[in-house]
Amino acid sequence: MSPREQLSPKEIQVATLVWEGKTNPDIAGLLGCTEQVIKNQLRGVFDKLGVWSRLELALYVASHGGAAWVDRDENAHLEPSRRPLAIARGA
Repeated sequence: MSPREQLSPKEIQVATLVWEGKTNPDIAGLLGCTEQVIKNQLRGVFDKLGVWSRLELALYVASHGGAAWVDRDENAHLEPSRRPLAIARGA
């Protein structure tokens, strides 16, 4: 099983939002949870992927498919131009 396959759908979503440059408060607001929940999820993501920082996580996501990490439906909360697929296509 690849490291990405070990992540839950929510962890994938959080990792993708970090890759987009969102802060913990931004992510918490978008997902309707607390910053502590995001911190806990990121700690799990870091452990599962073997990264130590948000920068390493963003680089990992970018080098392993970037926008392909998350389904479009999971980004429905984002305005169309801010969705990962739109960003990757230069929209």
